[in-house]
Amino acid sequence: MTITACAPFTAGGAMPASKPYDPRYDPLVAPDPGAGHAYAPTYWVASAGAPPDDDGPVSQDMDVDVVLIGSGATGMSTALYLAQEHGIQATVLEANQAAWGCSSRSGGQGQNASGRLKRSQWIQRWGVDTAKRLDAEIRSGFENFKDLTTQIDCDAFAGGHLHLAHRPEKVPVLAVEAELMRKTFGYATRMMSAEEVRRDYCDERETVGALFEPEGVGIHPLKFTFGLMRKARALGAVVYTSSPVQGWETIHGVHQLRTPGGVVRAKRVAVCTGGYTGQALNPLLKNRIMPILSNSVVTRVLTGAELAATNFKSLTFLTDTRTLRFYYRLLKDKRLQLGSRSSVSGADAEDPVHLKLLTDAIARKFPPLAGIPIDYSWWGWVDVSHDMMPRITQPDDHKTIWYAVGYGGNGVSFSTWAGKRLAERVAGKDSGRNVLELPIYDSPLPFPNMLGLVESPLFAPFRRMGQRVLYQWYWLRDEK
Repeated sequence: MTITACAPFTAGGAMPASKPYDPRYDPLVAPDPGAGHAYAPTYWVASAGAPPDDDGPVSQDMDVDVVLIGSGATGMSTALYLAQEHGIQATVLEANQAAWGCSSRSGGQGQNASGRLKRSQWIQRWGVDTAKRLDAEIRSGFENFKDLTTQIDCDAFAGGHLHLAHRPEKVPVLAVEAELMRKTFGYATRMMSAEEVRRDYCDERETVGALFEPEGVGIHPLKFTFGLMRKARALGAVVYTSSPVQGWETIHGVHQLRTPGGVVRAKRVAVCTGGYTGQALNPLLKNRIMPILSNSVVTRVLTGAELAATNFKSLTFLTDTRTLRFYYRLLKDKRLQLGSRSSVSGADAEDPVHLKLLTDAIARKFPPLAGIPIDYSWWGWVDVSHDMMPRITQPDDHKTIWYAVGYGGNGVSFSTWAGKRLAERVAGKDSGRNVLELPIYDSPLPFPNMLGLVESPLFAPFRRMGQRVLYQWYWLRDEK
C-alpha cells in the first residue's frame, strides 16, 4: 500500500509551516492546536493549489474591534459576511495554517442538514411546528451554500445524496424518512432499489436499497474555504496564521487574547474552531464539545477497467446506514474517496487498524478495487455536541462572546450559513427575530448527559470510556 504525503505550502504572503504535522494531536489533551504546524497530509491539501495570501503571525500587541478564532469555513464566512453586510473588518486568529482543521480534512459532502439528528428526530424532540421552522432555516443555509459553490471554483457537483441501506431492515427505516420528507417538508425524495443504484450510480455491493435526496453538493472543501478567504480579505478582513490563542482574560469588558507574538485586545470575540476547540480556550466552551475522530482515504486514480467494473456513472456522494457511517464518492479526477469514524483518542490515531477498517470497506463495497493502492490517508476531529445539534449563539448575554460549533460532521454546507447568522449576532442585528427562537440559536451547548436525563460537567472525564463502549455496541448492532 502506498501513501503519498504532501509538503507544506509557501505562497505570496502565506507563511511556510515552521513545525511538522502532529498526527497525535488531541483537543481533549493538548492545551492548544500548536503554532505554525503543517497541514495534515490530505488529498485536499495536495490538490488545492497555493493558499491565499495571509497576514502572517501576530507580531505585536494590538487593539481591534472583532476577533474570530479559527479560519475554517465558519470563520471565513463570518469574516466575509461581517464585511459584506455589516461593514466590519474582522481580525481572524488561526493557530496553524489557513483552514488547517476541519476545512482541509472533511469529506466535502454538502448535505441539506446540520447536526446528527434526522428530521423525524426533530419532530420527536421539538414538535412539528418547530421542526418545520428549523427545516426552513437549514434549507436556506443549503441554498446559500449552493450559490456560493457557483461563485467559487471548488469542483462542485450538485448531484444530490444517496443514503444506502447496508442491511435489509434499514430499507423500511429509510422509506419512512423519505415519506416524511416528502409529505411534511415538501422534498422530492424517493426510494431506489439496489438494482437502480447499481445501474444508474455505481455497483456498490453492500446496498440493499437507498433513499435519494436531490439536495446535495459535493465539493473540494479546501478550495471552497480558500475561496471564502479570498473574498473576505478582499473586503478588508485580516487573517493572522501561526497565532493560537494561548491565554484569554477579559478586563473591563475588553478581551485580552494572548498569542505567541503579542496580545490582541478585542471588544467582541467569536469562536469558530469546530472539532479543534481546546478545553483551555474559554470556560464557556469547556466540556461542551465532544471531539470525534474521522479517518479518510483517497485511492490512486482508477483505471478505465476499474471504472467499468465498478460501474461508476456519477460523482454523487453516498453514505450508508451504519451508526458509524461510511461516506464515499468518486472524485473529479477518478479517485475513490472513503471515510468513517476511527480512533477514540489522538494517542491511538496512527494504529494501522483504523486504516484497515477503510480498506476493508472498499473491498466489501467495491470488490474490483480490493487491495487498490491508497495515495492519501488522514484523520481529523469532528465537533459533536452532546445533544447532537449545533449552536450559533451568545451563551452569556453579559459577555461579548459568541460561538458557532457542534455540526457533528454535517457542517460542510451549514457552516457558511452559520457564519452569516453569527455575523448578524456579532454585529448586533439579531434582536427581535423569530428565527433566533430556534433551538440551535436560543441556548448554549449542553454539557455531557446521562441517557439524555441528567446533564452535568461531572460526566466529562468519563466520556471516552462511554465512547469506547458505544462503539462496540454500534458495531454489534450494525454488523450482527
